[in-house]
Amino acid sequence: MIDLDKSETRILVVDDEESLRLTFQMFLGREGYGPVLTASTFEEALGLIEQQTFDLIISDIVMEGASGIDLLRRVRELGLECPVVMVTGYPNINTASEAVRLGAFDYLAKPVKKADLLRTARMALQQYGLWKEKERLTEEKERSQQYLETIFRSVRDMIITVDHDGRVVQMNDQAKKWAATRMPGLAVGASLEEVAESFAVFSTDAQKVLECREAVREHRIEVNLETGGHVVFRLSAAPLESQQDKGFLGVVLVFRDVSRLEDLEKRGKRTYFHRLAGVSRAMQTVYTLIENVGQVDTSVLITGESGTGKELVAEALHAESPRRDMPLVKFDCTSIPENLMESELFGHKKGSFTGADRNREGRILQADGGTLFLDEIGDISPLMQLRLLRFLQERTFYPVGEDKPVTVDVRVVAATNADLKQKVQRGEFREDLYYRLRVIDISLPPLRDRQGDLPILAELFLARFSKRLNKNITGISDQALQLLAAYRWPGNVRELEHVVERACVLCSDDTITTGNLPEEVRNGGRTGAATPGSGGVETVAAADAPGYAPVSPESDKAHILDIIAQTDGNKAKAARLLGIDRSTLYRKMKAYGLE
Repeated sequence: MIDLDKSETRILVVDDEESLRLTFQMFLGREGYGPVLTASTFEEALGLIEQQTFDLIISDIVMEGASGIDLLRRVRELGLECPVVMVTGYPNINTASEAVRLGAFDYLAKPVKKADLLRTARMALQQYGLWKEKERLTEEKERSQQYLETIFRSVRDMIITVDHDGRVVQMNDQAKKWAATRMPGLAVGASLEEVAESFAVFSTDAQKVLECREAVREHRIEVNLETGGHVVFRLSAAPLESQQDKGFLGVVLVFRDVSRLEDLEKRGKRTYFHRLAGVSRAMQTVYTLIENVGQVDTSVLITGESGTGKELVAEALHAESPRRDMPLVKFDCTSIPENLMESELFGHKKGSFTGADRNREGRILQADGGTLFLDEIGDISPLMQLRLLRFLQERTFYPVGEDKPVTVDVRVVAATNADLKQKVQRGEFREDLYYRLRVIDISLPPLRDRQGDLPILAELFLARFSKRLNKNITGISDQALQLLAAYRWPGNVRELEHVVERACVLCSDDTITTGNLPEEVRNGGRTGAATPGSGGVETVAAADAPGYAPVSPESDKAHILDIIAQTDGNKAKAARLLGIDRSTLYRKMKAYGLE
């Protein structure tokens, strides 16, 4: 039996009689349940239900306007599983059967005795607690299974599992691809002993594990192929045991084509991958992860500081996926006002609110069959978090003002520069939504941790902007490149892009020099450093300098207003002049009340 913390239970009492509402609230409150909320109408109750989660709903059947049965039906349409207890002073077989059909937990007739109310509430909450615990365990198991299956499918090593009889029961994608081209006889269901003689060493290792139930250390073997030639494998074998009862299930064989790895190393590192660029080890890891995860149709959370290229990773994931020929729809969660976000994302029906003069197709429906990229996901409201969670769970949603659910096939990729784990701990972000989004996590390194990538990125941006500005700029001086390498780049790759663009605009020769760089880069990040004769007082950076950082919120607000006025309200251009991301500009405007 689940031990209930009564003070943590949230109960809703719905009745158009004030005396009954207050009586039920008093009975339940004195018993230690809380908080206990009340509603006098169907509409008021529905508003509370859509805004927060309840553990128990107690509703009168007979009310003015819509009935308690209508409320029960709407609760089930919303996919809520909390128990609902129906109360009425006019019991009859039709309403009772309808309530049971819709999944009501119990049916109480007026006048309701205190003991009956408390007993029913206790039983309903106990049952709901058991259901929630079962759902939590099931979800945890499914999540773990997803992680394991994703890892099993995506790792570069070839993995084969063998049962007690030496028969292949499972192969990951890499093993299947290798076997299909180099050893067709190796497949799920085949016995290792029946496979070609050149594969005998695999069978020998498996047999050793089956007999001794001890791992066979990694060793290298030469394997002659049926298709001709031979390869060198690095092979290991280990017992496969059940975590629950420690039962012996069989053998796991892990092997790697060393010859293939040597070929890859000879070919060298990749400098460019889709629209990403860099040769650092950190970026090589990101490229490999995108390749592997792109093929797996599951949710991905891209994390990293502002300006690290999260949107480019989302584009690369889409390009690597089987959905590449379908739409990639991008949605910046910070650029849409809160009151319009639901309509923008889920769409709306004509007449559903003032100004809705036509049906609108939301971003989710636009992405049907493709990928939906949700940028800055950490900034959405609790209500939008709930709606998004329901969509991710059921792959269906209700446009605003629409009663019929819409089903779509969409892969969701989200991104944030916030620490969502900390937000979850502070209660600012739903834990269940966090884990739904973070089935796979791709963490982008800041530019300061990408050893050797800055010259490549600088040359890439130089070529882009010199062509765009119709200038013949061929390179960057050694001194200027040293200053770029020494700078910490708080704005990451986006800040570097803006710095190079600015330098190209100011450059009057064929080489970018130190004089073309902004002050904070020349000073190693010390924006507006004191100069002789200045009395040691620091001044703010030039208005067009990336990384602009005013000394106070008041000056920041004034400067933002000034730049927006200069750009005639063009937010993208204003963000570029300020040297910040557009989403950062939107957040600043919201904080300063400039929306």
